[in-house]
Amino acid sequence: MADAPSPYRFLLVNAYSLPEGAAFRMHAFRGRKEEMLMNHAMLAPLLTGIDWDIHPGAPATHGPWPVETREEFEITGVNRLPVVREACASGRYNAIVLLGGGDPGYLAARDIGHRHGVAVTSCAHAQMHAAVMLGQRFSILDVSEVHTLRMADLVALYRMTGHCASIRNLEFPLPRPAHQGRISVQDENERFVREGVSAMVETAVAEAVAAIEEDGAEALILGCSAAYWLKPVLQRRLAGLGWDAPVLEGYGCAIAMAKMLVDLGADASGLAFPHDPPKRVRRRRIV
Repeated sequence: MADAPSPYRFLLVNAYSLPEGAAFRMHAFRGRKEEMLMNHAMLAPLLTGIDWDIHPGAPATHGPWPVETREEFEITGVNRLPVVREACASGRYNAIVLLGGGDPGYLAARDIGHRHGVAVTSCAHAQMHAAVMLGQRFSILDVSEVHTLRMADLVALYRMTGHCASIRNLEFPLPRPAHQGRISVQDENERFVREGVSAMVETAVAEAVAAIEEDGAEALILGCSAAYWLKPVLQRRLAGLGWDAPVLEGYGCAIAMAKMLVDLGADASGLAFPHDPPKRVRRRRIV
């Protein structure tokens, strides 16, 4: 007897793709889908029972390196909207999961998704909403000064300023030309895999404890997807210090939120993400 089809038909969309041989690639953009998803081993239990594909992301036009600046996030967001539109129109998927900690293109992608009855989720948005279900206030641990600006923008955009206790900068930036010669988040990930030790882990522990003790955080969010590998080790280290504070990475939160929306039979409010033109209009909008 054949297995029943999964109720979850998801497309995971990387924020961008880099060409073969690019000096600043952090993961594969071709090959097996498991190889194209960062931290797949950590996410595998959550993906059980999901029929999922992954898109490598639209080719990067901002430059052959990871996204960090506001300009690069805007360019990347526009570039991946056609990917979302094509996936939604195909009828193959009931949810699109946008990968990447800075949520490029998210709100516009939800407009597209709602027109097709497809749920669209993203990392930071899902993390923040999960965090406020777990506690009243959260802190974000991020990778660089510039990237913290993007996270601060998202906190305001998602109306989470009353819940965000702080954004703490670990300053292990993304590997990109502007940071050549500096120790990057990727360097620290590779070192931890190789040696079991990492200066970034120690910094993350120290800043997480400070966020809890000094800022009043009750949950912790990892801001950049390149730092999501920190989740299990940071959670263990905090528990060892007696701190019962959840650590949230974005891919898992976005996948879990997509499952929840599919289970609820809802993708978005048509008042927040209306059709073009809207079926009904309102005389007044409260902001």
